[in-house]
Amino acid sequence: MNPSAHIEAVYAQVCRRNAGETEFHQAVGEVLHTLAPALQAHPEYVDALIPERLCEPERQLIFRVPWVDDAGRVQVNRGFRVEFSSALGPYKGGLRFHPSVNLGIVKFLGFEQIFKNALTGLAIGGGKGGSDFDPKGRSDNEVMRFCQAFMTELYRHLGEHTDVPAGDIGVGGREIGYLFGQYKRITNRFEAGVLTGKGVSWGGSQARTEATGYGAVYFAQEMLATRGHGLDGRKAVVSGSGNVALYAIEKVHALGGSVVACSDSSGYVVDADGIDLELLKTVKEVRRARLSAYAEAKPTARFSERGSVFEVSCDIALPCATQNELGGQEAGVLVKNGVLAVAEGANMPCTPEAIEVFREAGVLFGPGKAANAGGVATSALEMQQNASRDVWTFEQTETRLAAVMRGVHTQCRTTAEMYGGTPDDYVLGANIAGFLRVAEAMTAQGVV
Repeated sequence: MNPSAHIEAVYAQVCRRNAGETEFHQAVGEVLHTLAPALQAHPEYVDALIPERLCEPERQLIFRVPWVDDAGRVQVNRGFRVEFSSALGPYKGGLRFHPSVNLGIVKFLGFEQIFKNALTGLAIGGGKGGSDFDPKGRSDNEVMRFCQAFMTELYRHLGEHTDVPAGDIGVGGREIGYLFGQYKRITNRFEAGVLTGKGVSWGGSQARTEATGYGAVYFAQEMLATRGHGLDGRKAVVSGSGNVALYAIEKVHALGGSVVACSDSSGYVVDADGIDLELLKTVKEVRRARLSAYAEAKPTARFSERGSVFEVSCDIALPCATQNELGGQEAGVLVKNGVLAVAEGANMPCTPEAIEVFREAGVLFGPGKAANAGGVATSALEMQQNASRDVWTFEQTETRLAAVMRGVHTQCRTTAEMYGGTPDDYVLGANIAGFLRVAEAMTAQGVV
C-alpha cells in the first residue's frame, strides 16, 4: 500500500471508531494528510503501524465529579483525562474547565499535544484533560470543592513520572492550587512535579504565566525575520483576553509593535492608540468584567458586539482564544487587509479553510503545535526545577523559553525544506518533525 492510500485508510478508521468527535477528526486529518513524504522515506513506520498506534490513546479516563454548591445543592459534572502518548516521557498537557468540554475535545487537544511536546525537544509525552464544569460565576469555595472532588478521582492516575497536568481554559493559578492541595492531602506527599502552573512561592516557575503568549510572539518574530521583517512598528490583532492573549499583547508591545484590538466572548474592542495592558488586566483579571468595560474606561476605544476582531486591519494576527474561531471568511479579510503573518496562540483556532487561504496567499502561518509550544516547554522547565529543588530567575527561564521557540522554528523550516522543498510550510514541517521524533521512540520501545 502506498503512503497516501495508507493514510486515507487510517483516517477512515479513526472517523469510524470515534464517531461524532469532529474536532478530533479535524486534528488527526490535519496531521495525517501531511505525513506521506515521511512515510515514503520511512516505510518501516508503515509496517509497524505507527500512524494507527499514534491515533489511539494509550488510556482514556471518564469519571463522575459530584460536589456541593454554596446553596447546599448537589452538582454532578463529568471529568476526563486522555493519556495519549508516553513514548517521549510522562503524559503532559493541561486541564480545561469549560461547558464545551467533551471526550472529542479532550482527544483533539491531547493528540495535538503529542506533536507540540515533541517539537520542544524535551522529555514529555502528550495528554489532556478537563471537565464540563464552568468556573465562571462560581465562588472561590465552589471552585475549591469542585477541584477537590475532581482530584479525588484523578489523583490515582497522576505522578511526576506518569502524568503531569497543567492549566488551560478555566484553570489558572487558583484552580491549580486547589488541585495540588487535594493531591497532597490524599497522597501525603509534597510531590511538586505532579502539577505545573503552581504559584512561584511553592514550586512554580517564573515566566510560566507569560510563556504561551510570549512564545507565540517569539515564533511570529522568527517567521517575520525570514522575510526581512520585524515587529517594530507593526500593528497586531489578538483574539481573546485571557492569559495567553494578555501576555501576547505584552510581548508585542515590548518588541516595538502595537496591538490595536482584542476580544472576548461578548465582542471585541479596538483601540487605535494601542491596547492599554494595565487597564485590560484590571478589567479581565481584577473586575472579571466584559470588554465593554474597557471601552467605557478608555475614550479612544470602541467596542463591538458584532463581527470579528479579525476584520480589524493588521500586519500580524494572533488567534489566542479557542478552537475554530478563525474561518475562511475571516482569513480572506485578513489577507485583503495585507496581513503578513498569523501565529496560533490557541489550539487549532484556524479552520482548515482558513489555513488554505493563508497558504494560497503566501501568508506566514505558524500552527499551534509549533507557535504555542512555549507554555508546555516552560511547564517542562518547571518540572526540571522541581526535580532538582532549584529556583530560576525570570530572566533565566525566559532565555530558555526564547531558545526553545527558536529551536522549534528552525526545526519546522528545516523539516519542511527536507520533505517538501517548502521551508515556509510550517504546517508540514511541524507535523513531520513531531511525528518523526515520536515514531523513532515508539519503534525503539517495541509494540507497547
